[in-house]
Amino acid sequence: MILSENENLITSLEQELLNLDPADPNFKKIKAKLEKLKRDTYSNLSAWDRVLIARSDKRIKAKALIDKLFTDFIELHGDQYFSDDQSIISGIAFLGDIPVTVLAQAKGENLGDNLKRNFGMTSPEGFRKTLRLAKEAEKFKRPIITIVDTSGAYPGKGAEERGQARAIAENLYEFSQLETPVIAIILSEGGSGGALALTISDYIFMFENAIYSVLSPEGFTSILFKDKVPVSEVCDVMKLTSMDLKEYKIADEIISEPLGGIRYVSDAFASDLREKLIKKINELQNKEVSDLVNDRYEKYRRIGSGK
Repeated sequence: MILSENENLITSLEQELLNLDPADPNFKKIKAKLEKLKRDTYSNLSAWDRVLIARSDKRIKAKALIDKLFTDFIELHGDQYFSDDQSIISGIAFLGDIPVTVLAQAKGENLGDNLKRNFGMTSPEGFRKTLRLAKEAEKFKRPIITIVDTSGAYPGKGAEERGQARAIAENLYEFSQLETPVIAIILSEGGSGGALALTISDYIFMFENAIYSVLSPEGFTSILFKDKVPVSEVCDVMKLTSMDLKEYKIADEIISEPLGGIRYVSDAFASDLREKLIKKINELQNKEVSDLVNDRYEKYRRIGSGK
């Protein structure tokens, strides 16, 4: 596969450029070679290629996006029942001059951080924490912004014992009726009910190389094809890319990324996304509350129909 074959070479050339003085005669040659290699590698991506990009450990994580998009972020912890699930970073902040509630599924920046955050797989207490803060946001009329990046809800025995399915179901029910604007951003992986629990919203932004699906490609091929079809081949059938989701009117807007996926949040990128979010929040806040809730209901009645 072109993607997997070339990514190590791209990383090597990027590192070489960082170590070269721009005045060095080789700088322009290496830069041109790197740009051509990126174009050849990323210009015609398959659905499986985008899965790999979404899962890349080089890709930005929710915390990096929060740090660049918002100001005066105050993290709030705990579900007031069991514990604080650190796969969820949640709190209050300012988006421009608008006070908002931020609910984000977070993968780690390294192995230790990933272990602490359970690789972004949320437990019942994490979903209860998001619901607690969502209800608080509703009380104080703060818009809610969710950031989704999970392969799926945590499937462990303890999570099931503590009511995983019920916690997700309660989020789906309550978020559908929240009397405040809700905007979802699918950052990388959006897998199964773990992602759906934070994407019941008035508007869904989806990063260009993000994926959003009923389950993982591995689970899909295992259940439907008994592992007889390669995982890389089932992704086209699943229609899980941002382009697929936009076509089916599930994702409302695609956020463009640099070639090869977004690996850091530049000031320009953050500013552009911030403006998009503020514009959408202002639009949603101008609606009557009854219309806001009813439009959200109708959105999910029609979702996936293409209408």
